[in-house]
Amino acid sequence: MSNVLVTGSNGQLGSEIQSLANNYPQYNFFFTDVATLDITDLKKVEDFCLTNNINVILNCAAYTAVDKAEEQTDLCNAVNNTATFNLATVAKAQNIQLIHTSTDYVFNGMNHVGFKEDDTPNPINVYGKTKWLGEEAMKKINPTNSIIIRTSWVYSTYGNNFVKTMLKLAETRELLTIIADQTGTPTYAYDLAKTMLDILPKVTNTNVETYHYSNEGVCSWYDFAFEIFSQTQTNCKVLPIETKEYPTAAERPLFSLMNKSKIKKTFDIEIPHWKTSLKNCLEKL
Repeated sequence: MSNVLVTGSNGQLGSEIQSLANNYPQYNFFFTDVATLDITDLKKVEDFCLTNNINVILNCAAYTAVDKAEEQTDLCNAVNNTATFNLATVAKAQNIQLIHTSTDYVFNGMNHVGFKEDDTPNPINVYGKTKWLGEEAMKKINPTNSIIIRTSWVYSTYGNNFVKTMLKLAETRELLTIIADQTGTPTYAYDLAKTMLDILPKVTNTNVETYHYSNEGVCSWYDFAFEIFSQTQTNCKVLPIETKEYPTAAERPLFSLMNKSKIKKTFDIEIPHWKTSLKNCLEKL
């Protein structure tokens, strides 16, 4: 039986892994968050992994408050970069498999076809920059049998996310204006969590490899909101607006669609369409 450390276990992805844990009896899970394991402290990570004989680390921890990150630069960097360096360092020293999650925001959005894994990152906000630095640190340390999975627009029945926000706002509003010129793909955290657990035994690469994972299809935030209300038969009208009409502290990439051919081919997996996965999530909610 393999001992699996899951960081950020109270977040959306970590919570979904917890919900699936009983389906994977071959793994003995250690679910942690900042209160039980400070992954920005190298010594604490070393001690935890040694004490518990950890074989696999699923790093689901991240600083994801994109706008706040523009001010809380040090904290964002500590969680997204320093902590990744620490986990990779320990994984290398103790021969631990590391699956690290990153983001579509490592790209600048200046593209018209899906970003591939070997496209050059060029983040345009602090959040994206710190996630990219974490990726680079992990690649440099290069723990064996370890991968990076970039994902996008994550939502779940757990935590705070776009789906829940839309449903809550619709309770008191008849009209919402939603950005229509930012394009990408939503990711149901349940699907990503299951994929991570399913592919674990198949990750046997010598050097750190990067993969892209989101649900299939493409949409704007406006399309996403429209579909949420359509599937739930919510009587709330949605109007499209441009990014310039909704200024935020952090700049967002206008196009962040990712090509998922590599992960599908390498691990022989099928990925659900985003509308199908949204339906599954809404049924649980």
